[in-house]
Amino acid sequence: MATLRDPLPLGGKKTSEAFEKVFGIRTVGDLLRHYPRRYYTRGELTPLAELREGDHVTVLARVESATLAQYSRSRFPNGGRKTTDRAEVTVTDGTATLTLTFFGGAGRHVRALQRGKIGLFAGTVSTFRGRRQLVHPEYELLPVDAVDAETTAEAAAEYATELIPVYPASARLSSWRISQAVQVVLNILDIGEDPLPEEVRQQHDLWPREMAIRAIHRPQDRSDLQRARKRLKWDEAFVMQAALAQRRMAAAAMPAMPRPPEPDGIAAEFDRRLPFTLTEGQRFVGEVIARDLSCAYPMNRLLQGEVGSGKTVVAVRAMLQVVDAGGQAALLAPTEVLAQQHYRSITALLGPLASAGQLGGAEHATRVALLTGSTGVRARRSALSDAFTGDAGILIGTHALLEDRVQFADLGLVVIDEQHRFGVEQRDALRDKAVGSRPHVLVMTATPIPRTVAMTVFGDLEVSTLAELPAGRSPIATHVVPAAERPRYLERVWQRVREEIAAGRQAYVVCPRIGDEAPGEAVGDDAV
Repeated sequence: MATLRDPLPLGGKKTSEAFEKVFGIRTVGDLLRHYPRRYYTRGELTPLAELREGDHVTVLARVESATLAQYSRSRFPNGGRKTTDRAEVTVTDGTATLTLTFFGGAGRHVRALQRGKIGLFAGTVSTFRGRRQLVHPEYELLPVDAVDAETTAEAAAEYATELIPVYPASARLSSWRISQAVQVVLNILDIGEDPLPEEVRQQHDLWPREMAIRAIHRPQDRSDLQRARKRLKWDEAFVMQAALAQRRMAAAAMPAMPRPPEPDGIAAEFDRRLPFTLTEGQRFVGEVIARDLSCAYPMNRLLQGEVGSGKTVVAVRAMLQVVDAGGQAALLAPTEVLAQQHYRSITALLGPLASAGQLGGAEHATRVALLTGSTGVRARRSALSDAFTGDAGILIGTHALLEDRVQFADLGLVVIDEQHRFGVEQRDALRDKAVGSRPHVLVMTATPIPRTVAMTVFGDLEVSTLAELPAGRSPIATHVVPAAERPRYLERVWQRVREEIAAGRQAYVVCPRIGDEAPGEAVGDDAV
């Protein structure tokens, strides 16, 4: 018997090494998690017309003809020639044809691939004299003749609809070699105890794990396949959620400095000076974040909302609450353009509240510093000094904030804008700059994330959403130009961008690759 953790019991060392080198498969469990990517029925023929040159494919087709020919090739330096047999087999799916060419054992292949035979053929698609072909393909014939001759019509129909798994394969490991290895494992498999209790399985109508694993590789029908997928998807989600729950518990167990609101601090003064009224969503999310910041364990929250929904104001209020409590806040942006935009908008919003120690500064005020890769030497030295001494309550920057020379007096809150542009290690590098305790973390995104995706990808984060736009704000208009129509409409796209900018609005242009910009304009994926 073999368990999921056992090495592959495939007998040959070369075969096991091939599975490990090609797919990273080392154990029985690894192999059984190498699920089929699609399923054929025995009566189904592959659309050969869709094959593309260079693709490694597995096709199901019927033999139309098989012929034996001879060809000559150079053999000796003196120009001598040698004649060798060549097998040419034509297979069809009823609408298109494909040539199979064999140079070794030609007679054997012609005898095996007789007219009317149906089989699976795997190889790399190439073109020779205008015809698509597979050279030396691997193949496995399906015994349809025996079925037709020896079974009843009902049994034959059942056989014809049996599902054949097709696995992700390579030139070194064909789909049916993988299928044969899976069958060897299934014959000796000891799955062990099901990790899901029976009452949970009954409540959610889930198959036992062993049934699901066997059915995903050897389904009797489409219904079996659906039930197997349902159970295996549940397992993947369960494991992911369990891991994220452990991460959340571990984070909650870490100490963090509580940063409660100060009734007469900078944050309160900021609210009184705001030239507009906060939306209900901004107020609600702000209260939730304020409570999180007051806790003795680190906040980990995702704030999502459309461009223009007011995420920056919510983040500023949170940063000021931390500053009032004696801490500092860092805002990490993915590009210099966005970092500078945040610096200008935040200093404009704060006004005198961002001018501590300067003429015209408010009684309760702090400083806002900017640090990017292009920051000049004097400005960089000033920003680093203000961060180290604590004079700058808010430090805004790009990846430059992650440098070792950047040190904080008391980093209490990390705000990350467009969080999908940063990796986990980058976020941790900034978070590790806090001294003594973990800082609170607020990540923001303008990309709408469905609840199910948020639970899976950001399961260690609490999620808040700003669903409404501030009063008087025009709704966001998104326009997609299909790739096929881009040359025709590209000039109109740029004209609309110029019109929006001329009207004092913003336009965000996402280019799929360099070279798509208009002549004379260099545009990446930043704000224009």
